[in-house]
Amino acid sequence: MQTPPPVHSGAPWRSAVFDQLDPRSPTPLYAQIAERIRAAVAAGDLQPGDALPSVRGLAAELRVNPATVVQAYRDLENDGFVVTRRGAGSFVRAMTRTKRGEERARQARTLVRDMMAEAARLGIDVAELAEAFAEESGVPAAKQRRSRATG
Repeated sequence: MQTPPPVHSGAPWRSAVFDQLDPRSPTPLYAQIAERIRAAVAAGDLQPGDALPSVRGLAAELRVNPATVVQAYRDLENDGFVVTRRGAGSFVRAMTRTKRGEERARQARTLVRDMMAEAARLGIDVAELAEAFAEESGVPAAKQRRSRATG
């Protein structure tokens, strides 16, 4: 029996952020929640000073244990993405351009690793994947590197 998707209220970023959670993933839910919030911060969907949903509210919305949300928020605070004020909630911290760029680069590397793992599962080797990426993106990076190396 499938659980119906949560009903989202509040900021428009919430639907896009939290609809991507996968309870069957080997990645724990708290890590998925934290990762989605990191991505929203790095993309600028969440701005410095924006309040995150309350622990209880988000837990109810996502149908998870409040301890799951507490762990996600704790990880975000430890990584410098949010600040938690007792009794007031958790808020997005200001990020330097450098930190935002580092986070986006980290997310890109994660995306590439995930894509490579899925390709390997399907029997697609790295060269085929690179060629498909170049065709789809219009950026023939592998060809550019080869031409520089030979010419």
